[in-house]
Amino acid sequence: MRYAFFRALRPAVHTTIRLRLTCGLSNGYLKNMKFILFDIDCTLIDSGGAGTKSLDLAFEEMFSISDAFKNINMAGKTDLGIIREGINLHGIEYSDEVIPGFCETYIKHLRHYINNDRGHIKAGVMEALETLRQDEGLTLGLLTGNIAEGAGIKLEHFGLNSYFKIGAFGDDDENRNNLLPIAVDKFHKQHSHRISYSDCVVIGDTPMDIRCSKPYGALSIAVATGPYSFDALSDAGADVVLGTLEDTKRFVSFLIR
Repeated sequence: MRYAFFRALRPAVHTTIRLRLTCGLSNGYLKNMKFILFDIDCTLIDSGGAGTKSLDLAFEEMFSISDAFKNINMAGKTDLGIIREGINLHGIEYSDEVIPGFCETYIKHLRHYINNDRGHIKAGVMEALETLRQDEGLTLGLLTGNIAEGAGIKLEHFGLNSYFKIGAFGDDDENRNNLLPIAVDKFHKQHSHRISYSDCVVIGDTPMDIRCSKPYGALSIAVATGPYSFDALSDAGADVVLGTLEDTKRFVSFLIR
């Protein structure tokens, strides 16, 4: 079952930064509307290792192999891609039938292990989200490798779920490069109007976040709050690289160019 992201918005807090966009239609496309898509892990939050631990425990429970993912780099990959890689690495026959059971077991462990004292919201994230959601010219969304239910558990734990009403997830498509069109299609269905890829902004902390935006002409903003350095993200082709999201005014200035 997919996690429901639809929650009542909390009252907006005071901020000195206001965005002023006037939205209209041009050939069926919204103009002066921006679709801002965030990655979750290491961009919005650090789960304190809950995701990795839960994947490992699910694998051990199902296949009797411990620490199954210790040699797999998970950064930027979809959950389904990570699961497939782990299954292939350990010589287990892959089938689509195994995925629902694995995801159910993973979610069971994630609900438990998300409650740890190492997890935290990344610096500047709350201030940035509060600022962005106050403007009607911006739609906030998710573009993440997490399966939808896992994304919901993480956001709920850190009190971030109310900021996002739409998203593309790792169980929408195993290939992250296919997630932006899925997010745009969901935007169309929700708003009854289309949005151009050039009005989409993809924010993440890995080269995969950058690569999934580039074929479509979306703006890529990378934040060096995960395993990749500022220089590595710049070399990967990000349009903008930030150390963190702490400088809200500077971050927002890139969104409304």
